[in-house]
Amino acid sequence: MAAEPFEVSITDAEIADLRERLRRTRWPEPEPVDDWSQGLPLAYAQELCRSWAEDYDFGFAERVNAFPQYRDTVDGLGIHFLHVRSPEPDAFPLVITHGWPGSVLEFLEVLGPLTDPRAHGGDPADAFHVVAPSLPGYGWSDKPSETGWGVERTARAWDTLMVSLGYERYGAQGGDWGSAVSGALGEVAPERVAAVHLNMAAAAQGTFDDPTPEELANLKAAQEFGRTGRGYSGQQSTRPQTLGYGLTDSPAGQAAWIAEKFWAWTDNNGHPEDALSRQKILDAISVYWFTASATSSARLYWESFGSFREKVTAPSGLSIYPREITRPSRREAEQRFTDLRWFEEMPHGGHFAALEQPESLVEQVRGFFRLFR
Repeated sequence: MAAEPFEVSITDAEIADLRERLRRTRWPEPEPVDDWSQGLPLAYAQELCRSWAEDYDFGFAERVNAFPQYRDTVDGLGIHFLHVRSPEPDAFPLVITHGWPGSVLEFLEVLGPLTDPRAHGGDPADAFHVVAPSLPGYGWSDKPSETGWGVERTARAWDTLMVSLGYERYGAQGGDWGSAVSGALGEVAPERVAAVHLNMAAAAQGTFDDPTPEELANLKAAQEFGRTGRGYSGQQSTRPQTLGYGLTDSPAGQAAWIAEKFWAWTDNNGHPEDALSRQKILDAISVYWFTASATSSARLYWESFGSFREKVTAPSGLSIYPREITRPSRREAEQRFTDLRWFEEMPHGGHFAALEQPESLVEQVRGFFRLFR
């Protein structure tokens, strides 16, 4: 393995093509409801796409290029990753993994505090060397041309990558698909993975005969998510190829498919831009559009959707944010995470913790891994 330096780039021709496609969008009629219950409202979809074409700075490439990044071939697939080494010689290695509809861009605000706490008002003893790969089929990693690239194979690839970088003992962190990959890492490489920290803890809910009021409330939320919020995963886990034609051809379709999740899964007051800036929302959408990865990213659901229930036996830490899509109690979580060392319920935030609450997430990661340095 020989990692090569990499930089993200987009061309003027690609931007011009996007703008032309947005200009020619054939819009549906307005929704016959006055809320988001049927999905992204037409008025916001049109405003978001207008802003993407006219106001957005297309600077996501420069934002990610501010950090060292590389590509390497792992298990036959080209993998893109950020590798930000700490100036502290005793820093602890950490691999952090994003999910859908995320990318490595969501970590940009936590990389500095994690790798160089001294420069960000923290304790240098909390420093990490951070590796942040793009999932197979996501961002600037290659798109698998064969089946089999599920969570376990990805975890094995991450372990191979970490060893190739000289890290024989390390921690893992993630949310969404990153939580599944990080949990699997502890199973495939227990001799090297010291511990895993997750900010999404999928676990069976409603399993106790004496539920607490909090468990009942979280179970009700989970049931409502199952009733109204799982359509995207049903499609991506069964027919990702069919979905991909529309999302790969239509930037308005790609924007709406992702932006709706920033409404549904963030800690907002009714609008996604209560929680995240429009720039961050368009950054996230732009990664998928310019890499044409709607289909290849969705295939991970087809490969591994059931993996969120696999046992995690590594020492584990969970940070539960109040607008996460699944919020088990500690005793519910302990049924899946058999060596749970850290469980904290946070006051604010949702599914995209590194984007919504970067300072909170940094403190959670620092606190948990102090137990394993």
